[in-house]
Amino acid sequence: MPTAKLELDNYLPYLVNRVGTVIAEQFGAEALAPYGLSIAMWRVMAALASAGSQRQIDLAELTSIEVSTLSRIVTRLVRIGVVTRTRSPNSTREVEVRLTARGNAQVARLIPIARAYETAAIAGLAAQDIAVLKRCLRRVYANMKNRQAPAVAAE
Repeated sequence: MPTAKLELDNYLPYLVNRVGTVIAEQFGAEALAPYGLSIAMWRVMAALASAGSQRQIDLAELTSIEVSTLSRIVTRLVRIGVVTRTRSPNSTREVEVRLTARGNAQVARLIPIARAYETAAIAGLAAQDIAVLKRCLRRVYANMKNRQAPAVAAE
């Protein structure tokens, strides 16, 4: 029985992954490595800079990083002095994470570089196409985030 062929150059998950991977590799090597930061660490710092201090559980949602992995990342960021982690006054089970002055300064230096990477990535696209692309990617994310896993039939 012949197997169906998957045309990777026309398969959305493959295309999205390729774009994300090449941007992350270049940005990580060229912009983040001098600071000893990984892409995941940058995502946490950028999310905190954008949204302000966050409960660790909310930060996991914002960054799409699994909670236990996020906890290890935050521990590393605390160790290098770019974030603080404190118990919430509302609940001893909740942890709040915020950027330090040093973290804010690093983010401020990295944001123009991050924007330059975005500019390079979207070169040659019309402004309206960029708006559509971003809107569509947000929709695709929401679709997958809200997707119900299909029931698996027992064999």
